[in-house]
Amino acid sequence: MSATDIQIEAARNTGPTELRVASGAVIAFRLFDVAHEIDLVRAETIWARQSRVASRSRLSATPPKAMGFGVPPLVLTLDPVPVEVGGRILQAGVSARLFDFGVLSFALRVSADDLPWTDFVALHDAVDRSVGPQAASKIWQDWLGQVTTVLGAALSRPVPSAYEEDYIVGYVQRFSQNLTAAELQGRIDLPAFLSGETRKLSDGARADLMRQRFSYYTDDLVVLTWDRAFIYEPRGDSDVMDVIEVANAQLLELRYYDEMLDAELPRMYDLVEAARGTRASFSARRFANLARRLYTMVAEVTELTEKVDNALQVTEDVYLARIYGAALELFRVRMVEVAVGRKLAIMRDTYTALNDEAASRRGELMEFLILVLIAAEVILAFVRH
Repeated sequence: MSATDIQIEAARNTGPTELRVASGAVIAFRLFDVAHEIDLVRAETIWARQSRVASRSRLSATPPKAMGFGVPPLVLTLDPVPVEVGGRILQAGVSARLFDFGVLSFALRVSADDLPWTDFVALHDAVDRSVGPQAASKIWQDWLGQVTTVLGAALSRPVPSAYEEDYIVGYVQRFSQNLTAAELQGRIDLPAFLSGETRKLSDGARADLMRQRFSYYTDDLVVLTWDRAFIYEPRGDSDVMDVIEVANAQLLELRYYDEMLDAELPRMYDLVEAARGTRASFSARRFANLARRLYTMVAEVTELTEKVDNALQVTEDVYLARIYGAALELFRVRMVEVAVGRKLAIMRDTYTALNDEAASRRGELMEFLILVLIAAEVILAFVRH
């Protein structure tokens, strides 16, 4: 056997060289509901006074007429921080994004350059363990306190940050080899990466994890799951990550209103029963006051949920629209939105019923007063004669 034959045989036995991530990053998002609304113009002014960089978001590769933000969020640049990841201290870039409907989103970015794919997977999982949902949230709480303290004057009706969402993205701009999306899926185990599992997955589980995958060109790939995403984008386009972040922000805000209405409905029923238990002379006013209270709440929640709905406006970009729609489906945004709409409908019906009952009680009171006046006239007539 010649030397060439030996080399060919050795290559067959060892298989292809492991793919390397030439340029990439792991990006962890953590979102908080911090206020009913945020005055972005005021926030930008306050942040600039601190000699810090702030700018309005825009989709980098998508024409505004095809897709754009309803109200462009405000991006704040924070100082890089050292983060312990897998026992190592790594420098991470940090930015914050403010949405006018009250959500503050942080993005922590750990660069991953010139790494074998297995090391990239290990880094991704280590970042998830260090700053993900199962990890202590001190790092996020520190940033949250820092930003909300500085921007307190721009927050309208601040709320305790009991509501959070998190997401993590493995982003690759360039591999060591030029590969199509189909070739890439044959070279790396994306279902294992997206699940974070080390044990072998069933065929059904693998198919479910890869169900929401998208490509626009032959050499890009996006795969979405409930809490992780993989993005391969040689052109460095960040629009897909922006879309994912907006969908998470919408989910968080709708969750807040869903749970707020859950707590409000039993209170509303108790107030209605209490109003019905009062004397007729006072019940009309009680019903009217309660109806006004409900109308104010319904109007406020409706206005803010419309802001959430219009956070991202899609017109012509079919590719991004498909990814956005898949994210909304995966995150169950539409399901929560329907639940909020149903509870608002109950409150509107209750408001109408209270108005009718208040009018009815006022009518009964007027009838009673008329009868009293008639009786008084009759008695006075008898007295005079």
